[in-house]
Amino acid sequence: MSERTILITGCSSGIGYDGAIGLRERGWRVFASCRKPEDCERMRSEGFESPLIDYQSPETIATGLAEVLEATDGRLDALFNNGAFACPGLVEDLPTDALRAIFEANFFGWHDLTRYVLPVMRAQGHGRIIQNSSVLGFVTLPWRGAYNATKHALEGLTDTMRIEMRGTEIHVILIEPGPVTSKIRENAIPHFERWIDWENSARTGDYVALHNRLYKSSGPDPFELPASSVTKKLIHALESRRPKPRYYVTTPTYLMGTFRRLLPTRALDWVLSKN
Repeated sequence: MSERTILITGCSSGIGYDGAIGLRERGWRVFASCRKPEDCERMRSEGFESPLIDYQSPETIATGLAEVLEATDGRLDALFNNGAFACPGLVEDLPTDALRAIFEANFFGWHDLTRYVLPVMRAQGHGRIIQNSSVLGFVTLPWRGAYNATKHALEGLTDTMRIEMRGTEIHVILIEPGPVTSKIRENAIPHFERWIDWENSARTGDYVALHNRLYKSSGPDPFELPASSVTKKLIHALESRRPKPRYYVTTPTYLMGTFRRLLPTRALDWVLSKN
């Protein structure tokens, strides 16, 4: 059996990093990409091949994938789109340019890289494209409008692509985690500070709770699981002969999936507003 190859984005920490470690231990040749050169250097010091891929930079998407394909003689068995960030704040305080920026990183860049990869997989006759979505891809929580929007868009595009790939050996798969240990909250602070003029918001007082959540560590969220819980589902999505179209991770994701099917919209809104 020839060596299995995968490109994972967003490997500097969290889900991407754990996935890279876990798959390497299972014999995969992992290309663990990061968006910052210093993170790529750190991954290389740990023995990974680490191309620079920043979803907000089309040039690095093209050159990073070219680096991978040169190393594999034009072959790639799997792509795990993972890198993303959050920009918390009320929708009414969210500038349109902030939405443009987060869609570049969380959606357009993913689509760009996927479109480059598809011809490679079609030529070799197989492949797996795995999208790291979120429970927020099918329900919404307040204060997360920008992130909710990107994940909802991702789910719609991915579901469409999965249907369009029926009859081929290219599997398109969603992973939908709930609260997982990562740096997403810490990494959201610069985007909040850049885009959200909360001091001049009509609801300035409501930002107290958000400030506490962003700037004060209060320990893990209820039901939070380690990043390895996602890696476990990623392995099944990659290695199962018949992978599932979507994989839930964490209790809240299963609960919200059930609530979304069973509850009327107003009742679901009430549940989600209590978060």
